Amino acid sequence: MTSIKFVVREGALQGRLPVQDLARACVGECALAAAELGARRAGQTKVPAVLVDDGAVATAFLSERHLSIKGRAPVTFAPLSRFWRTADGWVRTHANYPHHRARLLDALGVPEDTAAVEAALAERSTLDVEEAVYAAGGLAVALRSPEEWAAHPQAAEVAKRPLVERGRLDTARARTFAPTGTSPLLPVAGLRVLDLTRVLAGPVATRTLALLGADVLRLDAPQLPELRDQHADTGFGKRSATLDLATDRQTFEDLLQAADVVVTGYRPGALDRFGLSAEALAERRPGVVVAQLSAWGAYGPWRERRGFDSLVQAATGIAVLEGSAEQPGALPAQALDHGTGYLLAAAVLRALTEQSHEGGSRFVRLALARTARWLTDGVDDMGDRVLAAGDAGSGSYDDPGPWLSETDSALGRLRYALSPVSFEGGPTDWDRPPVPWGTDAPGWR
Repeated sequence: MTSIKFVVREGALQGRLPVQDLARACVGECALAAAELGARRAGQTKVPAVLVDDGAVATAFLSERHLSIKGRAPVTFAPLSRFWRTADGWVRTHANYPHHRARLLDALGVPEDTAAVEAALAERSTLDVEEAVYAAGGLAVALRSPEEWAAHPQAAEVAKRPLVERGRLDTARARTFAPTGTSPLLPVAGLRVLDLTRVLAGPVATRTLALLGADVLRLDAPQLPELRDQHADTGFGKRSATLDLATDRQTFEDLLQAADVVVTGYRPGALDRFGLSAEALAERRPGVVVAQLSAWGAYGPWRERRGFDSLVQAATGIAVLEGSAEQPGALPAQALDHGTGYLLAAAVLRALTEQSHEGGSRFVRLALARTARWLTDGVDDMGDRVLAAGDAGSGSYDDPGPWLSETDSALGRLRYALSPVSFEGGPTDWDRPPVPWGTDAPGWR
């Protein structure tokens, strides 16, 4: 039986909800999946022991805050991304991207001025703001209590699904892995991952796959701006290219033919017109693993809505549980994003392992709203299985220093959080720093 040991530290990711339990379980599941695939590829009968240290986990779940570039602190939330009072409650907006900010302002009919936004929102109801901003292509969500969310039709759809959805798409032949023969042990060495994700859960998953040896190529549309600091934080081990799918489909098809994994993080259905549904990808590239991530799920009335961790916290009752209906709060980290990212990476690793036994193209699918339900339910099921594994000691979490490192890069000197995914003989750091957004050619190594 695989040995999983935990170093439990007081003061890590403290909240009213069991955030540290969720973080620990997600990282443990990912590390275990990595160790199992690594053992299979190396021909080892014994799976390497896994270590999950609360200090490493907490530091990694706050990686976007710990990043520094040439001594500069990162830019996180923009001024218009916050909770606002409305005529009958609270609304949470997300306006970090310029195009989302412009749509929010258009929906409210105000200039880019905090006082003007505050005044406009104070005159309108939360549900009116939610619908008006969504209709304009922006992002705003009404604060809901857990009971109000439970009565919402989207919550009912989310509750019907497992935490990790997975399935087989065809009868493609079993995957044959070349022996790794590497030190450290890299479970996905030689595999190619197309990364079509944006902030934050999807890039966390592909950053983890890069740590474990994959050739990860991040692709972005050249016309969509990116948040450069968060791109840097999640860009370790990857390359970054831009590609317009509307005008250069052949380049994408060439990349797909050599890809082992495709990870998407856009709204469900948003990429289908480019033939990027799981079924269409498997038809053109038998044996591929397709990993799909969304905020609200690929089902229900909100399936086509954009979303981010902070908005999901507001809608699902987490902000009320961590604060109150009179003064909403937040989790100590963007734990839905980070936790779902590690679960997504784990699901990809397990799909690859299953392929080596049974074959078949595979899909895996996760949603931040489903992870939120797992958290508010108390982190049971998978969490119990992982958390019951063992204890390697205890301590306190006073300083993230032991789990931070520094490196030079094309962006300048970087301080960054190390990965919490740890198993005996496995990698301890990425083999390359992040690169500036869009500076690589859209091709494999």
